[in-house]
Amino acid sequence: MKSQNRPLSPHLQIYRWQWTMLYSILHRATGIALGAGTLLLVWWLLALAGGPDAFAAANGFIGSILGQLMLLGWTWALMYHFGNGVRHLVWDAGYGFDLDVARLSGHAMAAISGALTVLIWIVGYATL
Repeated sequence: MKSQNRPLSPHLQIYRWQWTMLYSILHRATGIALGAGTLLLVWWLLALAGGPDAFAAANGFIGSILGQLMLLGWTWALMYHFGNGVRHLVWDAGYGFDLDVARLSGHAMAAISGALTVLIWIVGYATL
């Protein structure tokens, strides 16, 4: 028998892209981003315990444009990952598997996470 030169299992180059695939990959990516953002939070907490100089350095970075963009991304990743986790719990209960419902709930979760992020940042700046 002749050996065929083909992949052993389907992969991203074989599948036709769908919204549900994009949102699944985004869920994994936001999980990774949450890990990185948590390291930033741990650094800030350690600097807080480390004294005024260490705290000033950490707070200076977090207050910079790059630090603020990282916090904005971390906030959005947290909102999206949490909301999409709830969406997966609904799926675990057996609801929302229809392709149209899955697509619409994915779009809704992206919009809701963006809106929640904006709301959190507005409230955060209003309380300063």
